[in-house]
Amino acid sequence: MDGPWQIGHTTAEDYGRLAAETAKAMRQVDPDIELVACGSSNASMPTFGAWEATVLDHAFEHVDYLSLHAYYEQHGDDRASFLAASAGMDRFIDGVVATADHVAAKKRSRKKLMLSFDEWNLWQESRFAGHTNLEWERAPRLIEDTYTVQDAVVFGSLLMSLLRHSDRVAIACLAQLVNVIGPIRAEPDRPAWAQTIFYPFALTARHARGDVLRVQTATGLYDTTEHGEVPLVDVVATHDAETGDVTVFAMNRHVSEPALLDIDLRAFGDLVVAEHLYLGGDELDAANSIETPERIAPSRGGGHDTDGRRLRASLPPVSWNMLRLVPRS
Repeated sequence: MDGPWQIGHTTAEDYGRLAAETAKAMRQVDPDIELVACGSSNASMPTFGAWEATVLDHAFEHVDYLSLHAYYEQHGDDRASFLAASAGMDRFIDGVVATADHVAAKKRSRKKLMLSFDEWNLWQESRFAGHTNLEWERAPRLIEDTYTVQDAVVFGSLLMSLLRHSDRVAIACLAQLVNVIGPIRAEPDRPAWAQTIFYPFALTARHARGDVLRVQTATGLYDTTEHGEVPLVDVVATHDAETGDVTVFAMNRHVSEPALLDIDLRAFGDLVVAEHLYLGGDELDAANSIETPERIAPSRGGGHDTDGRRLRASLPPVSWNMLRLVPRS
């Protein structure tokens, strides 16, 4: 609602009042309904922060979630900033949380407003002509972006950011799923195939189970144009108390050097590495296609060992990694 390009564009004051009154009317019909108020279209909007604060001043007591949207792409040759996209997502989420908690404190409310990251993905938006520059035609092909190995690494790091903020991000919707900036591509009368970004999504959905752990990472930093200093290595982990499994997701942003991952596992008993898969390495610009649908898939990592108390693993340059540990017994 905050974007001047949007149908129904309005001010934060007018939208906040309307959202509050609409929420009250909807709850009269269904008291158990869960409602999302519209936040900023993205973190670079000139009204970001002020929009959220004003809307929540009116609607805080009447909604359950506040929405976020973000799309990421590499600008020119700035690979360093693109590899740090998840640092931008971290700051975006932290900023919205801080604003929501500020409004809660101002209203002396104990309510912890949750977030709905209801649009996120990689999108080569700079290559899109824009909806006002398109010819009128039936079922046109639109933004069928092709994703590379490097895209998969960055995409995996965005999933790590969402996991890291799972205490406040209750909903996160990938936009979109098939063909239109999708992890899956399809053509008429041909088998569908997986794009590179499909794999971190599938692996995270399958193996990120139980509780997200608080991970303290000690690593070097590097400088980026868009995000300032960013850690060279990023790590998130989950623990499934029911099975005892620990899953570690790790990203190495260094463009030429592998990173040594060293993790203390003493709190989880005697664990062994059941699987180490990664995307990254030398062919960062490689992609899957209808002619070569299986060219890119996760590779098996070999440089890891554990004595049950510590995990040591080698992370290839520019790579997203998943290491799955299970009880030795």
